Amino acid sequence: MPTLVRSYSKINLGLAIGPVRPDGFHGLTTLYQTLELHDLVTVSAVRASATKIALTSNDGRVPVDGRNTCWKMVEKALVRMGVAAEVAIHIEKRLPVQGGMGAGSANAAAALIGLERELGVGPDSGGLAGAERLGLAGEVGSDVPLFLLGGWVLGLGRGEMVYPMPDMSAVFCVVAVPEVGVSTPQAFRDWDGLAAAPEAASLTQGSKPDRLSELSLAYASLYAEPGTSGIIRGSNPGNQQGGSEQAQGGQVDDLAEDTLLSLVRTGVENDFERVVFPAYPSLREIKRLLMGTGSGSALYAALSGSGSALFGLYRSEADARAAQQRVQNAGGDKGTRALITKTLPRSLYWTRMFAG
Repeated sequence: MPTLVRSYSKINLGLAIGPVRPDGFHGLTTLYQTLELHDLVTVSAVRASATKIALTSNDGRVPVDGRNTCWKMVEKALVRMGVAAEVAIHIEKRLPVQGGMGAGSANAAAALIGLERELGVGPDSGGLAGAERLGLAGEVGSDVPLFLLGGWVLGLGRGEMVYPMPDMSAVFCVVAVPEVGVSTPQAFRDWDGLAAAPEAASLTQGSKPDRLSELSLAYASLYAEPGTSGIIRGSNPGNQQGGSEQAQGGQVDDLAEDTLLSLVRTGVENDFERVVFPAYPSLREIKRLLMGTGSGSALYAALSGSGSALFGLYRSEADARAAQQRVQNAGGDKGTRALITKTLPRSLYWTRMFAG
């Protein structure tokens, strides 16, 4: 029977872009957070004398050949394991394409997880060990490794060097999905153009501390021991919260809220907003609507990745629904879609992974 895998999405709680590296990639520092919103990836696989891959999707924009991240992942994984198999993959798209939510990367991770279950392989039974698995994921795409961890994940390098952070319980989230799509390569080119301007040299180098180090230190300071540089008192809020999804009455728990507010006080931001918002002014307005004002305002709102999706995180379901209405009412019948969801802690990410 085929394996059905929920292919979850992500947002970026801050993203700093560094200079272009010798390999042509930009250095990044970001804090990923997985969300409940997901695609569905169905995998069936049987061992065979030669490998054959078939890929389908309900979305015509999704490539169904060797360009697809699922195809690349399965093909590479089979070679690494020394296994030949006939594999069929179907991707049911529910997440936006070019949305900055890691949909294609998550699909690749889901395909690997489904393949392993179908073939009955694991680290001790012919499968890939943890480090090798993450290394393979990084070859397929910069965002793929985070989906082999889930929850709150620190991303370094070009995003593929991942480190699980102490998790927090679920927080209400509104994801705004505009009609426009943002090209990540173009966003990086625009960033390079901005950084090359003499007046903007401090974006990547110069007298100010390195931006990547600044953001890394801000993240690390959240969980330092009491009495040192720590902002949040307690080294593992995920454990302290007992993995609960939310408090009673549709409210997030106090520690989750304190963690997010402390993160905001460090001054985190998404560098892509500096180039994407001037190119797409409507996205800046959507962020303003997500943020709101007064007691029902967002704990944090930002562009996710290079966009075009944006998100806001809220204290309560009522605040999230109010933000959803602000965004949807602003554009009339052809306005931006606004979806209410929740962040997905690591423990829940894995217990809910298989849909059937």
